[in-house]
Amino acid sequence: MYKFFTAEIVGNTSQNTHFKLLTLRALSEIIVPQPGQFYMIQTGTACDPLLKRPFSIYSIRQNHLSFLYRIRGKGTLSLSQLRESDMLQVIGPLGNSYPEPDGDFIAVAGGIGIASLLPFMRKYKNRAYLFYGAMKSDELVMLEEARELSKKIFITTDNGSDGQKGCVTCAVGDFIGESRITHNALPIYSCGPTPMLKELSQIARAAGLKCCASLEEHMACGIGACLGCMVKTVTGQKRVCKEGPIFNLEDIIW
Repeated sequence: MYKFFTAEIVGNTSQNTHFKLLTLRALSEIIVPQPGQFYMIQTGTACDPLLKRPFSIYSIRQNHLSFLYRIRGKGTLSLSQLRESDMLQVIGPLGNSYPEPDGDFIAVAGGIGIASLLPFMRKYKNRAYLFYGAMKSDELVMLEEARELSKKIFITTDNGSDGQKGCVTCAVGDFIGESRITHNALPIYSCGPTPMLKELSQIARAAGLKCCASLEEHMACGIGACLGCMVKTVTGQKRVCKEGPIFNLEDIIW
């Protein structure tokens, strides 16, 4: 279930060079979202950009909703320039949510993918072995909260400016293969760029671990009507906004 509503911007603050945190106050009653769900948010006060953009829910407090986002296109650039008291049209919550873990789990975040996983980790505090990767140190965000919520955290950067140098999937593979902790029962939850998810699916399959992920796709409507966010699966084409965004990676045909 989702609803259309109007919201007022009460905060649109920079977290570092790349990321901002948008906080909205809904002007009507809202439906409480679950970790992994997303919203379609108007990104300008006029008709340009025309289409809303999808954003994972970062946090909710009463009728206040927060979204962590990265400025990297026309929509997010326009959104970054909006100020307090500006009004936006919003649709949500949309899509499905992460399945409940039985115990500890592995969380793998690539870049802005951390925005989707932190609410899940907040719900299941100190149960995640978090692997968080980025190209360089200034592209890591919300590290203090990530450390607080994790059972153990592993940071990787492509250039070695923070944590281990290299890709985050390599760190995951090493952890599963070399750690003395028994991982056979630990599911993997992930969100990040497609190449990362593809590699992660292969690692999980080889280790016999279940792995689900929030897929990142361009969306036009967010409610399954336009068929613009299709992904190929073993049971046919699926809409990321409707049947997802959370999928079992073993079901995805890359």
